[in-house]
Amino acid sequence: MSSCACSGACSAPLPTETEVRAESKYLAIRFSLAAALFVSAVVSDAVGLPGFAGRVFYVSAWLAAGYSVVLQALRNLRCGIVFDENFLMSIATLGAFAIGEWAEGASVMLFYNLGELVQESAVRKSRKSIVDLLDLRPESVRLDSDGSQVHPADVDPGTRIRVHPGEVIPLDGVIVSGSSDLDTSALTGESLPRSANEGDTVFAGFVNGGGVLVIESSAPFNETAASKMLELVEHAQDRKARAEKRITAFARVYTPIVTILAGLLALAGPFVTSAFGGPAPFSREAFEPWIYRSLVFLVISCPCALVISIPLGFFGGIGGAARRGILVKGADFLDVLANAKAVVFDKTGTLTHGVFSVTGLFPTNGFDERALVRLASAAESASSHPLARAVCVRAESDGLLPVNGSVSSIREERGRGVSVLLDGVPVFAGSGAFLREQGVRGPSGDESGTTVHVARDGTYAGFIALGDELKADARQAVDELRALGVERVVMMTGDTPSAAKRAAADAGITDYEAGVLPHEKVERFEAVAESVRRAYPKGTVLFAGDGINDAPVLARSDAGIAMGAIGSDAAVQAADIVLMNDNPRSIAEAIVIARKTRSIVTQNIVLAFAVKALFLAGGAAGIASLWEAVFADVGVALLALLNSLRARGKLGPR
Repeated sequence: MSSCACSGACSAPLPTETEVRAESKYLAIRFSLAAALFVSAVVSDAVGLPGFAGRVFYVSAWLAAGYSVVLQALRNLRCGIVFDENFLMSIATLGAFAIGEWAEGASVMLFYNLGELVQESAVRKSRKSIVDLLDLRPESVRLDSDGSQVHPADVDPGTRIRVHPGEVIPLDGVIVSGSSDLDTSALTGESLPRSANEGDTVFAGFVNGGGVLVIESSAPFNETAASKMLELVEHAQDRKARAEKRITAFARVYTPIVTILAGLLALAGPFVTSAFGGPAPFSREAFEPWIYRSLVFLVISCPCALVISIPLGFFGGIGGAARRGILVKGADFLDVLANAKAVVFDKTGTLTHGVFSVTGLFPTNGFDERALVRLASAAESASSHPLARAVCVRAESDGLLPVNGSVSSIREERGRGVSVLLDGVPVFAGSGAFLREQGVRGPSGDESGTTVHVARDGTYAGFIALGDELKADARQAVDELRALGVERVVMMTGDTPSAAKRAAADAGITDYEAGVLPHEKVERFEAVAESVRRAYPKGTVLFAGDGINDAPVLARSDAGIAMGAIGSDAAVQAADIVLMNDNPRSIAEAIVIARKTRSIVTQNIVLAFAVKALFLAGGAAGIASLWEAVFADVGVALLALLNSLRARGKLGPR
């Protein structure tokens, strides 16, 4: 178990399958050899061979099982690291040999080696939930040009590839021929197939359900969505949760203390027994039993169960979440999720689909509908705002794009409106307040829903009404958050109060803020966060948005959640938790996973401390033997490891 506790194997980069198999094979050979030598020693003693023969076998078994432990202890000593489990195990077993306990000294290393073997298996299974994601990246690609197969890394963007039914799509790209129902569960966690047709974007890791697809690749192999997903989860191991940091700090203090206590036990014990009529304090008869007790104390005191199982538990939780399309960038964010007391949603694209469409045209002052749309599209054509895109889609369908006229002097006030010169005449499109600031009379601001107001040369031309559909699972997502004890669910939007009120009511949210401009979001969010923290000092506040426009508030929240971020580099960079699907229920599921993981880690801590305390007392009192000590040390570590594997399970309510 030293391989994990001391050298940090649990936080190392994911090994290749070849490396995993080689390590497992190496540990199995070591244990088999050590076990054979130990059995030979026992047989040698049983048949009455000379005593030195049994001792040779015991020492050989000790070397086969524990030479790496001793070497690591020596390397650590050279680095100034004295008190670790390698040191404890080496001193305990050498001390056992020194007092003639050959069988027990060898058995300590033998069972420690067994613990390493089982631990390696447990770590491998825990990592399997991540390593299995490598299946999202096939080792070959079939070229459309000649049907030959090459490695995906050798395919340049723009190359056309062919994917047959049942095959995994190897590269991100756009379908140029064919249609299919795609299994996206490996990346998004969604079980329902996604229909895909010509012109649709697809990602590496999607499984082609039926029909031959010809896809034009759009990204190199190492920049596909699946590759970035793997990289994100792998690096998540580097961020430690609060419990991990505390246990690491505790181990640095705990190990020297128990070593000193073991030394005091060996030195002071003989004087205690002598004071109560025992042998003289400096005699062999007085020292030997107390040295034995101190060796038992050392073996039991190893903090392996804590140092190994806690990071493994968090890693299991991260892996289990990844299988559900929830990418958590570190164990510390599992802590944040577990303590969530408030969730603030951005409306557009988070609770709604974020796809606006024109629902009504209301021209006035002599303008007709076509003129209203033409003016609006002229102003909005250079904007990337969702409302601008909706207006331009309507203009295009009416044959009004490209704009008939010269557009210049474009000026956009984000979240408010756009002003341009159309054939030298000023045109404004935006909120009612924006137009009033330009001196335009007409927009009252009382219109219901989401609107874009338009004016030409100071004359109000009317407004365009737009709608955005609420996601089917939005209300259920809010209900599940409240059932989990999230005390405040808040919606923020730049929409008008009437549009915000209607969307909030549909989602079951009573706490909402309307008319929030992008630069105001951080201030409004911090006001919500401050009130929550006053009421719940240990509570955390999450923000869920699109990960791009909401980057500042995502960064200021305890944990920023990017929705539907598959294929979006900006979302992955901005957020702490990335949801690869568009389902807001995944937030509640992430909280469930985080709390289950924390529960498992807490169980491991309690188990380890309880067993250690019991056997430390027994060792000091002379009740526990070295055999029992090693069973206690290895046994509790293995129990904690097995318990940690439960964090990989499907813990969410999907």
